[in-house]
Amino acid sequence: MGTVFSFDIRDPRTPAVTGALRAAVGWLHHVDALFSTYRPESAISRLACDATTLDREPEVVATVLRLCEEAERRTRGCFTAHPGGRLDPSGLVKGWAVEGATRILRDAGVRNVCVNGGGDIQLTGEAAPGRPWRVGIADPCRPGQVLTTVEGRDLAVATSGTAERGHHIIDPRTGAPATGLLSATVTGPHLTWADVYATAAVVLGTAARQWISGIDGYRLVAVAQDGVVPGLPPGG
Repeated sequence: MGTVFSFDIRDPRTPAVTGALRAAVGWLHHVDALFSTYRPESAISRLACDATTLDREPEVVATVLRLCEEAERRTRGCFTAHPGGRLDPSGLVKGWAVEGATRILRDAGVRNVCVNGGGDIQLTGEAAPGRPWRVGIADPCRPGQVLTTVEGRDLAVATSGTAERGHHIIDPRTGAPATGLLSATVTGPHLTWADVYATAAVVLGTAARQWISGIDGYRLVAVAQDGVVPGLPPGG
């Protein structure tokens, strides 16, 4: 999927944990084979160029595209699987894939794990007994610096913005790059939706805070174009 995935497992290393990790990695490779826009032979690439049809592909492809339609409805058109008119569900798939890998581990009895897909993170359990996970949020105005931190035991953290790739998020409503925010970090229970909401927040710009406040369980840390972070004291 054009990015790096990592696993931080705090449970004791056992054959069961090793097997679950192998299954989770296998799942990510399977998702990449189906949905990577970097692979011309992937299902999504072939669908994009009309080289196949949805009924000829695994059911999970249709499932993801239905989730993308739901994401477009939830975000009032600020998220789309057709940026620039081309089929590309990457904005949902990465978070969904990480959440799926985490579920595989949890279902196998792994209790304390951080799965990181290109900076978007799903956490379960604890970093250490009695200590929650702690995640730093990058400052888009100061490369290599931390803006603030969030803590949690069962939590997703997703960030979209300009820190790594500039103004690369397109506003589906206008077809132009979204420039209202430098970055948007969304926390909540599910990375699938935290990732979608972070992308939509960048598109919404300064209206994102009020919008997110109406979504139960999800919170936003946003950085405006002038570097101001509403709700945080100076210096984070």
